[in-house]
Amino acid sequence: MLRSLRIYYGDRSRAAAMDRLYGGFVRRGDLVFDIGAHVGDRVASFRRLGARVVAVEPQPAMLWMLKLLYGRRADVAIEAAAVGRVAGSTCMMINADNPTVSTASPAFIGAARDAPGWQTQRWTRSVEVPVTTLDALIGKHGRPSFIKIDVEGFEADALAGLTRAVKALSFEFTTIQRDVALACIERCIALGYARFNAALGESQTLVRADWVGGEEMASWLSGLPHAANSGDIYAVLT
Repeated sequence: MLRSLRIYYGDRSRAAAMDRLYGGFVRRGDLVFDIGAHVGDRVASFRRLGARVVAVEPQPAMLWMLKLLYGRRADVAIEAAAVGRVAGSTCMMINADNPTVSTASPAFIGAARDAPGWQTQRWTRSVEVPVTTLDALIGKHGRPSFIKIDVEGFEADALAGLTRAVKALSFEFTTIQRDVALACIERCIALGYARFNAALGESQTLVRADWVGGEEMASWLSGLPHAANSGDIYAVLT
């Protein structure tokens, strides 16, 4: 956890780049959902931009840190849950050495097993966590202007629980599970999203000057080398 805090809060240039990126989607007074908030570095960025934030995180240790950092902030609501297709509960598999890749997706762990660059990752314990949906969160907190989803292989499940599009959203992709990201693109198209872009890794920089359609974004994703590892895809309605 201390390593995560150092990585995600200790680099001012990274924070500035994050603000520039999210500033293209978030305005002062907007409501934002941070799905998979981890230690809250995106929460910090959204707050700097003047947004109200619903931070959703199922991991007990990460929840403790989020409450320590933001629990008394009037502009942050913290939800202790995973986000999926339907409300209920699920098994969260914890990677204690690298909690950023803890996951509710057994398929994610299967894809990571022995994949180049992932050989040292181990999920050594599990915890049962509640599951909510994006629709339920909207019903409780209101409709956000932007949703950020970073849930380690559970992104398609999260998007399946959204039945009406918001103005813009992002979801993480990995090259070990391109099928999940392709399913997310397909879901976004079905919801009415027309333009797509992406950022690689933690670059906080969009890869394209021009936004493209869903099919072209899927083709770009399919052609990425394995070494690209991960990033985020952004979708907007118009």
